[in-house]
Amino acid sequence: MKSTDKKIIVVILAAVAFLIVMPLLVRKGAEFGGSDDAGSQVVEAIDTDYKPWFTPVLERIIGGEIPGEVECFMFCIQTGIGVGIIAFLLGRFVERKKWQS
Repeated sequence: MKSTDKKIIVVILAAVAFLIVMPLLVRKGAEFGGSDDAGSQVVEAIDTDYKPWFTPVLERIIGGEIPGEVECFMFCIQTGIGVGIIAFLLGRFVERKKWQS
């Protein structure tokens, strides 16, 4: 390995370590929440009498709020499907480039 490659690796590792440690040092005792929670808090601050326009379809089917584990599972499934589609398309582009040359 060249000395410039070693320097680049050290700089990248230092940057990664900085990105991992810095949020822990800056916001001690911070609460982590999702964008849904933040959005609902802003809506409540603007209008306390706000009524949602609709309820989610799955909540109407099961007759109540969806458990957190089910929401997490559905999010993971959506993520897997999205990653699969992106990986398939990238593979197709790579193969097409190989066949053209």
